[in-house]
Amino acid sequence: MPTIKRLFIANRGEIAVRIIRTARALGIETVLGVSKADRDSLGARLATRAVVLGPAPSKESYLRVGTIVEAAKGTGCDAIHPGYGFLSENRDLAQACAEEGLIFIGPSPDNLSAVGDKLTARTHALAAGVPVVPGGTVETPEDASALAETIGFPLLIKAVAGGGGKGMKRVDDAAALPAQLDLAMAEAEAAFGDARVYLERFVTVGRHVEVQILSDGTAVLHAGERDCSVQRRYQKVVEEAPAPDLPDALRQGLLEAAVRYARHIGYRSLGTVEFLVDVPRGEFYFLEMNARVQVEHPVTEAITGLDLIALQIAIAEGRPLPFTQDDIRLSGHAVECRLNAEDPARDFMPSPGRVTQAWFPPVPGLRVDTHMQPGAMIPPYYDSMVAKLITWGETRDEAIARMLTALDVCVLEGVTTNAPLHRAILSDPAFRAGGVDTNFLGALLPTLGGRS
Repeated sequence: MPTIKRLFIANRGEIAVRIIRTARALGIETVLGVSKADRDSLGARLATRAVVLGPAPSKESYLRVGTIVEAAKGTGCDAIHPGYGFLSENRDLAQACAEEGLIFIGPSPDNLSAVGDKLTARTHALAAGVPVVPGGTVETPEDASALAETIGFPLLIKAVAGGGGKGMKRVDDAAALPAQLDLAMAEAEAAFGDARVYLERFVTVGRHVEVQILSDGTAVLHAGERDCSVQRRYQKVVEEAPAPDLPDALRQGLLEAAVRYARHIGYRSLGTVEFLVDVPRGEFYFLEMNARVQVEHPVTEAITGLDLIALQIAIAEGRPLPFTQDDIRLSGHAVECRLNAEDPARDFMPSPGRVTQAWFPPVPGLRVDTHMQPGAMIPPYYDSMVAKLITWGETRDEAIARMLTALDVCVLEGVTTNAPLHRAILSDPAFRAGGVDTNFLGALLPTLGGRS
């Protein structure tokens, strides 16, 4: 059984820091691959060593499979951890690791193929007996019109290779379909190099609920669910665990379906199975499986006491899970707010620049995942997230109250952040009641003077 002694981290920002800290606790040396823009980052300072992959643009640094593999080999690393985003679900990187004798901290190339293409993932869901949203593939406006008549309006056009809302368009009537189809295909081609799209029925009142999966190749376990329904343009803003105001039977159905799906594809690693809950119908549908660690994994860690990164590494080393499903106990409630360097009052315009002050004082139940420190530069080339604030409480109300306190006392100066938006969300009566749907934030923003 291989033991990882030196780990190459092919990522940046808070997730790089998060991985470094767990690796250090496990006695593993770390080498961080950075772009020229990140040479002086907190991650570069915390890692055992940092190496420059290339210029600031991602396509010239963090997205270069060959460069990353050679850098890992050249620094004597045993394994590569891709974090999330960038190459985290890239089959070519996983395959290159296998060919070069490196451990890929993630699932196998075959697993990535099974879930990386949304249509293939959907086919597997059907085979596993997991319900999917009515829809199908289209190639021409004629195909789209015919399928739309079957599934009805409103509907969604989604990129087959997509994620993060790219190549996704809502269509409310037949007249708008051809133009939106062209636009979605163009966006998909530009973002993913794959113009394929498919149509899905648009669930008017839906919740986004996902299940955390752990599998060592034999045992497939879940670590509860997370609610990610507070979204802006399909980007998650606030997450919490467990999902509030979810009927027990529906919750159990989601958990069982996620395990069934992972078992069907022979999954081995950490992963998240995402579902859309149709609130009026009381039904749920498979959306996709993310074959990586999620941004929002800390809320699951908060209510389970697990270190998901440590478990991800152990599974990659070939170790069996050290517990059974009955050993995973959920305690209390956790909320995560994604703190972004952006201005909600100016249509969420990014706010890159130098951080003059970064202070995250202790608050009961607060965890801060960040790569910010005084003097840190927020470059304009990457995602605008600068920190994740996670609070735990015995109850949901306590977790929310602690988060509001954290938002008041945590300081990040020199750039504009979305902290005021988080205060508004957490103070809103509908959110406080629990169980908001994916329309919630879009309806709230205009009342705050922003755009949905």
